[in-house]
Amino acid sequence: MSVFTEETRVRAREIIARYPADRSRSALLPLLHLVQSEEGYVSPAGVEFCAEVLGLNKAQVGAVATFYTMYKRRPTGDYLVSVCTNTMCNVLGGQEVYDTLAEHLGVGHDETTADGKVTLEHAECLAACDYGPVMTVNYDFFDGVDPQTALGVVEELRSGGRPMPTRGARLCTLKEMSVQLAGFADEREGAVADGGPGEPTLRGLRLAQQHGISVPGFDPNTPIRSKAEADRAAAEAKARAEAAKPAPAPEPAAPKAATGSTAPDVKAPDDKSPEVRAAETRQPDAKTAVPDAPGTKAPVDGAPPATRDAQAAEAAGVATNTPASDGKPAGDDATAQEHSLKEAEANK
Repeated sequence: MSVFTEETRVRAREIIARYPADRSRSALLPLLHLVQSEEGYVSPAGVEFCAEVLGLNKAQVGAVATFYTMYKRRPTGDYLVSVCTNTMCNVLGGQEVYDTLAEHLGVGHDETTADGKVTLEHAECLAACDYGPVMTVNYDFFDGVDPQTALGVVEELRSGGRPMPTRGARLCTLKEMSVQLAGFADEREGAVADGGPGEPTLRGLRLAQQHGISVPGFDPNTPIRSKAEADRAAAEAKARAEAAKPAPAPEPAAPKAATGSTAPDVKAPDDKSPEVRAAETRQPDAKTAVPDAPGTKAPVDGAPPATRDAQAAEAAGVATNTPASDGKPAGDDATAQEHSLKEAEANK
């Protein structure tokens, strides 16, 4: 029996429908997030599920799931706490923050506390050097942390609280976050209404305002349309553009140039999937020496050299490649070669 709910299967079909029919494989990344939202990690069952709905084999899905670190391959806590220990954050005390949390929680890298609440990991870089040292909880930022503030955040998480990140929206669990990364909105009331920007970010905006730098034609008071409104406006604009186009005059068909190839004619590449185009590229034609291609003849080896010819060639090679030291040149003993040649002639 499948471990995935019917709701997950409905969402999987919705994700796949976002892509063209011959590009459904592009849905693999959000589908992996979707199965992670169900189990808290990408399990073997999750890999099998993705392979089933996309028509892939499990090896293809597993190769992607093991490449990206955001897909967890074993059960992960409700809150993934990542501490940056790369150069900038490390200089500012990132390693001390990580060591303090590891000792306090009794876990190491990529390990989960016994209550299943927190998984700890050290991160090579969290791309926030101007806020260092930083740590993230389910990829939401806590900036300028020290050992004590980091301990406070972790203890609040373990007691059931949800501390407010320094930047970004309201904190969510790993499963809730995976739903969002799969492409679905956060349905919690006011979930994206909290949070604010960081001071270094605001500094950049203030400099832009101070020097009058802005995007040409940008109106900050322009309302943000819903997806339905944006889709409707795009469809109307496309219809107007199509209606304004003059009818194209028919062009006479150009005669086909002779290519000398026996490969069958194919449609334009844009009509085909990459796999089909690659297969057609490898299709042999009359100029390719393939034994089973019609009208072609594959070259065959000629008669083997006589023993004396091989020995003469060997002697000539030795004479023209004098060793740089007292070591013997490779192959100066023709006994083995002579034996092989005689054996080959006897087996004809």
